Amino acid sequence: MHVLIAGAGIGGLTTALMLHARGIRVTLCEQTETVREVGVGINILPHAIRELDALGLSPALDRIGIRTRHLGYYTRAGQLVWEELRGTHAGHEFPQYSIHRGRLQKLLLDAVLERLGPGAVRTGRRLTGHVQDEGGVTAWFADTIDGAAGEGMRGDVLICADGIHSAGRRGFYPSEGPPSWNGVVMWRGATMWAPWRDGVSMAIGGGLAGKFVLYPVSPPEADGRQLMNWVVNVRIKDPAISPPPPDNWSRRASKSLVLPHALRFALPDVDIEALVRATPEVFEYPMADRDPLPRWSFGRVTLLGDAAHPMYPVGSNGASQAMLDARCLADRLATAEHPRAALWAYDAERRPMTAQVVLMNRKGGPEGVIDEVEKRAPAGFTDLDAVMTPAEREAWVRGYATTAGFQQVRRQA
Repeated sequence: MHVLIAGAGIGGLTTALMLHARGIRVTLCEQTETVREVGVGINILPHAIRELDALGLSPALDRIGIRTRHLGYYTRAGQLVWEELRGTHAGHEFPQYSIHRGRLQKLLLDAVLERLGPGAVRTGRRLTGHVQDEGGVTAWFADTIDGAAGEGMRGDVLICADGIHSAGRRGFYPSEGPPSWNGVVMWRGATMWAPWRDGVSMAIGGGLAGKFVLYPVSPPEADGRQLMNWVVNVRIKDPAISPPPPDNWSRRASKSLVLPHALRFALPDVDIEALVRATPEVFEYPMADRDPLPRWSFGRVTLLGDAAHPMYPVGSNGASQAMLDARCLADRLATAEHPRAALWAYDAERRPMTAQVVLMNRKGGPEGVIDEVEKRAPAGFTDLDAVMTPAEREAWVRGYATTAGFQQVRRQA
């Protein structure tokens, strides 16, 4: 079997490694000329780390990422709403990692090049269409480097892992239109900073319409500092009348634009203003997703990751769900009698599960507990339990974890 993958993001690269581990030949095509270390911080949950560990990548993850120990949810004013241990500290078999998105992508790319060979990755190739027949699928790619005539590649299966603006998805759903924007803009940055608390904890202050996120994404350097990732999410426009800003991870923003919004938040022991001012580059991105689809797989072609289920970045689930897609699809292709049967089984298993996560993320995911507390006590509180009982808060957070597939093994210490 020969599988073509369009898109060398986290989902596409993970899928290539899993297929190779099962003895399936892969050609991976990426539209950019080079796979660069773009983006800022990202969290990968234990159920997805299980899959990377099976690929032998845990030692490399430890060199570039952080095993997250603790998570705290706070109001915008910095009052604690919920806290819990994470990963192995919470009893999971595998850790949660906080890591730089670009470094994770490079780790996966290096593994692909080492295991599959440099010829397995073709850059400067953007998917433009495909044609199927009884014997396979021919995918057509445009040359994005010098504008030369495109080329066709022949395979048994085509996996479209080409992101929220997927050409493969657009081919099946041409009238879908642009992504759905909720009016929230995310400003993200990372800078070398003194560790916050124990150096392996993360904090989220505020709910879906406005929050500040903080967590480390690298081990400490010799001077004791570590790369600290931060995010400011604020609803700034009415999406019904205002178009979203361009969704480009490399789009830079002025700190003078971000600072007034960042100063609306407070977290214990964090000088947010100094942190933002010390950040060399700030990136802007709209919070957008798409409606769940009734179908991903069409004959020998299927969707994966953000091409299949783009979701709001809450609950640390976007990349994790793409990795679960990769494992499921690789297993089905390795065991099914026919590629079409494999893709249909993958669709039937993964599509309903991810649709639930997409819809829950629109309501704030587990962080919706912050919104609920702030709604009930907009001026703050002196007794949190009188505002929202511990059982109510736990049900909110644990209900999301169960749906997303990473239930806590035991309650926090």
